[in-house]
Amino acid sequence: MKKNKVDIFDYTLFSKLMFYVKPYKNIYYFVMSAAILVSGFSVLTPYLLKIIVDDFIRLKDYDGMIFIITLMLITLIAEVIFQFFFVFFANLLGQNVIKDLRLVLYKKIIGFRMSYFDQSAVGRLVTRAVNDIETIASIFSQGLFMIIADLLKMAVVIIIMLVINWKLSLIVFSILPLIIYATRLFQKSMKTAFEEVRLQVANLNSFIQEQLTGMQIVQLFHREEIEFKKFTSINEKHKEAWLKTVWYNSIFFPVAEISSSITLGLLVWFGGLNVAVGGSISLGTIFLFIQMSQMLFRPLRQIADKFNTLQMGMVAAERIFKIIGTKSIINDLGSKTPKNIKGEISIKNLKFSYKRGEEVIRGINLTIRPGEKIAIVGSTGAGKSTLINLLARFYEYDSGEIYIDNIKIRDFSLKSLRSHIGIVLQDVFLFADSILNNITLNNPNISRELVINVAREIGVHKFIESLPGGYNYNVKERGVMLSSGQRQLIAFLRVYISNPSIMILDEATSSIDSYSEELIKIATARITEKKTSIIIAHRLSTIKNADRIVVMDRGNIVEIGSHEELLQIKEGFYSRLYKIQFSELALV
Repeated sequence: MKKNKVDIFDYTLFSKLMFYVKPYKNIYYFVMSAAILVSGFSVLTPYLLKIIVDDFIRLKDYDGMIFIITLMLITLIAEVIFQFFFVFFANLLGQNVIKDLRLVLYKKIIGFRMSYFDQSAVGRLVTRAVNDIETIASIFSQGLFMIIADLLKMAVVIIIMLVINWKLSLIVFSILPLIIYATRLFQKSMKTAFEEVRLQVANLNSFIQEQLTGMQIVQLFHREEIEFKKFTSINEKHKEAWLKTVWYNSIFFPVAEISSSITLGLLVWFGGLNVAVGGSISLGTIFLFIQMSQMLFRPLRQIADKFNTLQMGMVAAERIFKIIGTKSIINDLGSKTPKNIKGEISIKNLKFSYKRGEEVIRGINLTIRPGEKIAIVGSTGAGKSTLINLLARFYEYDSGEIYIDNIKIRDFSLKSLRSHIGIVLQDVFLFADSILNNITLNNPNISRELVINVAREIGVHKFIESLPGGYNYNVKERGVMLSSGQRQLIAFLRVYISNPSIMILDEATSSIDSYSEELIKIATARITEKKTSIIIAHRLSTIKNADRIVVMDRGNIVEIGSHEELLQIKEGFYSRLYKIQFSELALV
């Protein structure tokens, strides 16, 4: 873990956050003004009470007292009004800031390389984008401005105390260092505690998200008790992290309360003796100092509490800005945006590694002609899917180059590059939405009529119409209401309707039923017609008609040729794979 920060306030981090306040500077200044006015009105009320006691009640001038009481009432109403404005606009500012910050964070996340998601738990990213962002809002609604208002109030109280009676002020100030020292220790301890809380919240979210996603495996392998024990352990750590904050609160607030009570007792003792012997301290002054000592100590206690909120927000902000500052994006520096391409692909001395020093693509060379249908086969881990990921720039290759129509793929804009490439993966992802929206992905330029016509064209319209609600059928999360074959058909239609020039089918016919496979074969033939096509498959029977078959092994291309040509190579990789699959089918 990175250095254990216990700084009371991180000004560098705060300046980053204030950047997002600039568009709302008018609200910011209004909130600051309201904080100043609230502080002034709150101090004016006890001073008016002093005047009532000394100048009217003591002299029994009840007529004159009505005027001061009326003035006090006006002051209280004004304080309430500006308190309302203060709270409302402080929250409004906070919500505007986190709205913009969440947009920046999400835009950053969707631009990350796939390698970032390989190394980052989804639950943690969800925690950052939801929980941590909401926590940042409390910096403005309950932290920063509240602290500023309290500090202003304390400054005004101290000045008034010194002006009215320095002796009583010294009594109050003698206890003040103890409160300030305790507050400082409290803030340092809480900063560390809240960092631990945020870490445990992220761990908890990550674990729950992963377990819910893999619940079928958990139940299938009877892992319920084991996973429950893991959850119990994580939940216990989460509880212990929060209990640290409770412990520090349990120590600080009683200390602050006792100190306040001691001050109150000393004021009554010293002031009462002075009044009894006819000294210069009036009864109203004692009332004033009793109230103002509370106004001085109460904000200190509240500042500590609000500082907790502020620190939790700053811890959350630190995590958010860490993601925003992560340099793991695909550099979109290309300017080429051709509307149409032929689909010629040239791969020259391409090398790639997920981890430094562990190459999975080892200097391969391959040229695919426009409109050619290429099949790529090989054992698991040969580098087939990796090659496709590099072509679509989901990952950045280490060296070598990939060209499309003699243009480096890095010279294309990402949007343009990916608009010309259609990919159907083995593990099809569908959103919890209607079939229609999963096909169009809410693109307003794709009409329902167009979807239906294209579905008829590739032979999947009848299948969709057979579902309850047809194209409006909700497939639920990840498409669980459909079979794997049906999900593949939806994916075929989704890709085909975007009309890419290069079509990639990655294990698109594996693990499906015979009926769906027949539909997929028909759809495959239709969507790859007159398009540059790359088909990755374990079932060699599905690629016999490919123009060429590329055989990969351990990141290298070891054989290239047609089905018949490759079978002629004695003890060749392809012929061995074919014989293995043929013998397995014979046994079945």
